[in-house]
Amino acid sequence: MQDTASPLTFRLTNQEDAVPLSQWLSDPKILRWFPMYDAREIEDAVRIWIGYSRIQAAITALWNGEPCGMANLYIQPYKKLSHTCLLSIIVKEDMRGKGIGRQLLEQLMKHAKEKFKIEILHLEVYEGNPAKRLYERLGFKEFGSQSRFIKEEGKYIGKVFMQKYL
Repeated sequence: MQDTASPLTFRLTNQEDAVPLSQWLSDPKILRWFPMYDAREIEDAVRIWIGYSRIQAAITALWNGEPCGMANLYIQPYKKLSHTCLLSIIVKEDMRGKGIGRQLLEQLMKHAKEKFKIEILHLEVYEGNPAKRLYERLGFKEFGSQSRFIKEEGKYIGKVFMQKYL
């Protein structure tokens, strides 16, 4: 998972990664693209996300040794669904535009296929999220949508479902 010539490296996520993940999700510019509302909800989401590190289903990107992004596989516990998996990704706000998201997703897709034998990765992205372009460039295709998914301050935001066959 490492390329020593680059300042960007990758490793499996660990419990200590809860701290930067919580900080990133607490940033209003990042939080707007996630369904959490307050500190309690962020804490719960971080606990769930980091919990997948126990089965090595999450990857952390490091820039010069410091966490700058994470991606997670929500591995299905049911045999009939073990071929498919939802993913989440987050990149620290000031580290965007450096190719971290692309490389992190590439690492995650490889890990999903090799370790967990995942055949279909899927994700959910809110309407208007600029990350949708990245997902499309990496081969994710839209397969549905849900209008009025988020309701915040009387306004609705829809979400788009995307998937990729590995």
